[in-house]
Amino acid sequence: MSDVATRRSLPALMALSDQAAKRLKALYASSHQGQLLRISVGTRGCSGLSYEMNFVTAPELTDERVEDQGVTLLVDRKATLFLTGTVMDYEVKDLESGFTFRNPNEKGRCGCGESFHV
Repeated sequence: MSDVATRRSLPALMALSDQAAKRLKALYASSHQGQLLRISVGTRGCSGLSYEMNFVTAPELTDERVEDQGVTLLVDRKATLFLTGTVMDYEVKDLESGFTFRNPNEKGRCGCGESFHV
């Protein structure tokens, strides 16, 4: 028997779908050249938490760096508890398009989809 405890592998902090990676590459190459997308979680809406995304020119000291499919994004360290295992996608619909999140930590969403809770 080994004295070293066996550790299970942890899920990735975040991953990007093919569509999200393609869209971020396009944004980084054009209107947001020299910037990185920073994702955080704020309080808003009837369920309490919401995803916040901002383009920044430099990471905060406490930001986690996520690299997937040749794309880099930043995650606010305070948001990691809420985002671990999340897949960021980019959806195009008839009347709107944008980034969406498939978050295994979500326990529910408000009716309008603006906020979530864990």
